[in-house]
Amino acid sequence: QVQLVESGGGLVQAGGSLSLSCAASGRSFSRYTWAWFRQAPGKEREFVAAISWTGDRLDYRDSVKGRFTVSRDNAKNTVYLQMNSLKPEDTAVYYCAASVPYSTHEGPYDYWGQGTQVTVSS
Repeated sequence: QVQLVESGGGLVQAGGSLSLSCAASGRSFSRYTWAWFRQAPGKEREFVAAISWTGDRLDYRDSVKGRFTVSRDNAKNTVYLQMNSLKPEDTAVYYCAASVPYSTHEGPYDYWGQGTQVTVSS
């Protein structure tokens, strides 16, 4: 059974940092694109960051560029999201997802984690 388990969420003050992890089990994701999405209360889920299976292609939504960094460890079947200089508007449930084709849209992503809450206080 394939499972993606996020961890590292929590409550942090504005300007602080959090590091999210998403560990996969049940199959290898070394040839998959990894991405992070987020959903704030009352809003649609939105793209945050993506990394290709080789790690040489990265994309970020504009509002997190320069603050968030996505990385992966294929040996550990894990993807990370380092979030610095957090803002209250970053508050959301963060989801990791895996896809064979590279995309910044939800459609191609077949595997999803359960989500982890990130709350940034002002």
